Amino acid sequence: MDILYEDEHILVCVKPAGIATQTKLHGQQDMVSLLSNYRHKKGEPPYIGLVHRLDQPVEGILVFGKHKKSAAKLSRALAQGSFSKDYLAVTLGEMPSKEGKLVDALKKDGRRNLTVVAKAGDTQAKKAELLYQVLETDTSGGTVQNLVKIHLLTGRHHQIRVQMAHFGTPLAGDTKYGKKEADGSSTLRQEEIKNGLGLCACELLFVHPATKQHMRFAIVPSQPVFQKFHYLAGTQS
Repeated sequence: MDILYEDEHILVCVKPAGIATQTKLHGQQDMVSLLSNYRHKKGEPPYIGLVHRLDQPVEGILVFGKHKKSAAKLSRALAQGSFSKDYLAVTLGEMPSKEGKLVDALKKDGRRNLTVVAKAGDTQAKKAELLYQVLETDTSGGTVQNLVKIHLLTGRHHQIRVQMAHFGTPLAGDTKYGKKEADGSSTLRQEEIKNGLGLCACELLFVHPATKQHMRFAIVPSQPVFQKFHYLAGTQS
């Protein structure tokens, strides 16, 4: 349990890749259950208020409320856009520019648990926006891979994965949205899949719901797919 911060109101932790934020599947671990058990063992009320989520294959920072009032205030702040969320991603293929803004209309398909870029005029679609900046490019493995910083301006289902794939530079290891061959097989290499999804929620900024203090938390990705980049080695020194 990698807990970055905890007080009587909130708990900030790192969700490992492969663990769901919350799930209804019997017998499968999730962060809400793990943290509830953690509080119970400390003799505290086991309440864990879910504020935001990360996809199961994504590593990153999450904040939870330790009582209903703090969870409600954090959820309200998130809805009002006062959370700041930055990600690091590993993308495949040449980026058309070193930095820019992506704007798409996204539509969620709940039955298939995926999101698609909608056609013009689709009233069920929601606007999705992000800013990106290429920090480093690596071509040593025979393929172009980029370390990209992404700042979310909206929070849509699978937003980064969908928008980067639509941009022509899917995330490394993304078998759901990565490019497909004509026969339906993924072009992503098996070693990339084994090394994890190239996405990490690496920085989170928000205002503490009780003290009003500005809180900032940051981590360096641990997934193997990130380890080739010299930029990250510099951030750890």
